[in-house]
Parts: sequence; structure tokens; C-alpha cells
Amino acid sequence: MDLVLKQAPIGRYQLRYLEVGTGTPVVLIHGLAGDYTAWLAQIELLRHRHRVIAFDNRGAGQSTQIDEPISTQDLAMDTLQLMDHCKVDRAHVVGRSMGGAVAQHMALMAPQRVLSLALCASFAQLDPLGRRVLQNMREALEWRKSWADHARHSVQNFVSAGFFNQYPERVAAIEKLLGGETRLPACYSRQNEACQQHNTLADLHRIGQPTLVMGGDSDPICSLTATRALVAGLPHAKAEIFADASHFFLMEQPARFNQLLLEWLEQ
Repeated sequence: MDLVLKQAPIGRYQLRYLEVGTGTPVVLIHGLAGDYTAWLAQIELLRHRHRVIAFDNRGAGQSTQIDEPISTQDLAMDTLQLMDHCKVDRAHVVGRSMGGAVAQHMALMAPQRVLSLALCASFAQLDPLGRRVLQNMREALEWRKSWADHARHSVQNFVSAGFFNQYPERVAAIEKLLGGETRLPACYSRQNEACQQHNTLADLHRIGQPTLVMGGDSDPICSLTATRALVAGLPHAKAEIFADASHFFLMEQPARFNQLLLEWLEQ
């Protein structure tokens, strides 16, 4: 897949992004870990039917990285301004983990610009377990000052026990991916805190767009407690739970995820 990456000036920041395909626009927002490459399989899947925009959040990948306070609302505003830059009036928005929290703010801030939402392993508010897991991962990075050590301490939070035990080579590949981060650790810590502070529970009733909520039943970060609260608060939510899967159910059960996403967008 030949992808041309560009830089968009968003205020005093630069966001790295790609734009491929034609059709109804779909904006893909990655989570706390990684960058736009978290969506490579979905970019290839969707580019033949949709105009796909994927990017690195501020503080991640090859976008501007500054050690400064940040919120999921700030990231939502960045994404809306990126849509402006790409001359996209309205789009389906697909968010993964923190990206789903960002997508919620987009729907609240500019509802006329969001056609639908697909929230993957996401949350309106983390439960105590999810907050503890994020705190532990942040402390592991700050104490060890090594992305490789952070990955070794964290990888078991992203996949189910069955997957971890059955597919050691795939787990090792995920650990290598997490450990290969090049971003400023302080930016990760700031966004980790933004996730812990995110709370849209009282505002979910104002999100009128059809919303697909997907979660893994073994996810300690965005647990079934958080997933059920998200579904209960949204007026037009459809839930899909991945059995025996965790936070990275997109990688554990890719065929099912891709099929659900494609069917959702085709509706």
C-alpha cells in the first residue's frame, strides 16, 4: 500500500496525516499508544469505498510533540481543524480507546460535522480498574525511562489471557511495536492523564448520531463496566462485545472487527 503522508498546520502544531480513497469521508483516530499506523489494515479495507483520513494525534508519531497539559477536548478540536484543512464538512468518525473519547467531544462540539460514531475499546469515563491500569503503565515508563521496559510491563493489559498464552509470537510482535515508540515520554504521560480525566457521562444524551460501541469482555482498561455505561448513556447506540478478547480485540479478532466496521459504515 503506497501512502503519501502530509503535514497539516493546526494552530501552532503540525499534524502528520494521510488521505486516501474517494467517497463518504471516514476519520480514524488512534488511541493513547501508537500513531496512524494502528489503522493500516482498516485504511486498506476502507480506501476502496471511502475517503479515509488517518493521522498522528498531537504528541504522538510525527506530529508536534510538546510537554504541556492537554485534554481530550483539545485533541477533538485538533481533529475538527484537520477536517477543515482537508475540506471535509462531515465524516464518519472511528475512534480507538482514547480516540473514542476524542470522537465523543467532536460529536458534542460540532454535531453537524459527525455522521456517525464507531467507538472501539473506549469509554465515557474509566472505571477504577481502568484508571489504575493507566496509572501503572505511566509509572512504569516514568520509573524505567525505557519504552521497551514499558512495553514488557504493559503488554498483558492489551490482550486476553487466552491470546497471550496461545500466540506468543504475536504477543512478542505487539510488545516490539509498543517498545519501539519514539515519542516524547512526557507527551504519553500528559495524554495518559487526559484519559483519566475524561468524563462525558453527563453529556452522552446529547450525542444524537448513531453509534457503534465495541468492546472486549476481558479488557481491564475499558472494562465491561465502562462499556455498559457508554452504551447506556448514548441514545442511539448499538453494542458489539468480543468474547475472550481484550483492549486490542482489533488485533485478536481482526476479521470480525473489520466486517462489523465495514457493515456499519455501509449502513
